[in-house]
Amino acid sequence: MPIKHAALKQIRKDRVRQERNQAIRSELKTLTKRMHALLDGQKLDEATTLLQLVAKRYDHAASKGIVHRNTAARYKSRLTLHINRRRSK
Repeated sequence: MPIKHAALKQIRKDRVRQERNQAIRSELKTLTKRMHALLDGQKLDEATTLLQLVAKRYDHAASKGIVHRNTAARYKSRLTLHINRRRSK
């Protein structure tokens, strides 16, 4: 256990940041699952509007360092590909 006051404060800050980051990661996963559910249900118009929100959330998380920018780009790209493949069928 740390003894210095600054070390104890850093532990408190880390816990707060961890909870915030976990909440954002959880939201990203939930939105992605909702997107896949819409695609499975052939609701392309709703999925397209949700894609804008998902992309915005991934970009924000990447800008804050919660997810890597390449990871955010990969998820956005794959979701867009899923929509475009469903449209072309």
